[in-house]
Amino acid sequence: MADETLRCQDCGNEFTLSQSVRSRYPNWTPRTCMSCRNGGKQAAKRPVAARTGARTGSAPGSLHTPAQVLERYDGGPQDGVFTDGSCSGNPGPGGWGAVRVRSGRILEERHGADPSTTNNRMELTAMIEGLRMLAPDESTSVYSDSQLVVNTLTKWAAGWEQRGWKRKEGPVKNLDLVQQAWELARARPHARIQWIKAHDGSRWNEYADALATTYLRDATG
Repeated sequence: MADETLRCQDCGNEFTLSQSVRSRYPNWTPRTCMSCRNGGKQAAKRPVAARTGARTGSAPGSLHTPAQVLERYDGGPQDGVFTDGSCSGNPGPGGWGAVRVRSGRILEERHGADPSTTNNRMELTAMIEGLRMLAPDESTSVYSDSQLVVNTLTKWAAGWEQRGWKRKEGPVKNLDLVQQAWELARARPHARIQWIKAHDGSRWNEYADALATTYLRDATG
């Protein structure tokens, strides 16, 4: 049973659930990271963006809109496809977003929602839609702040396919979406699937996050 990468539903940071813990509690999926569970002094160490609510899973009233992101952020890569997923609860209602830019100009953007889903499913869906923005012969970077999604497509999927879509430790989770993403990635051999750090001021990763959390803002009017 391999380590699993999850996203904290409080601060939004990714954290790892070790295989030893997963083996001991096979039916348990923590919603928050250790820092947030400890609270107190640990909470004070979170990034400023997390404490002010500009994160996936934050209170709906404090979430940045795409327009606000463009006003607040200007860092990070200015070319490529940026993808992100969000979930309020895990499982719970969720959303995904993808935006393609060239020289800092938006070429295309997409977003959607699901009333009952998980964070990993939304991250995979965002990657699928991002890859669909590219022609098979295009060479560009496709970014995700989910290490699980990036590792799935760059390290693990080929071996799973060879074993009949089975992991050594058990079934592949979200197999339907993994297979879709893998098929699209293979059909676009020049697309570079890369990890990008979440919420560090990268304009277009923040923009994808804002698209992914559209469902939360819509829910509050």
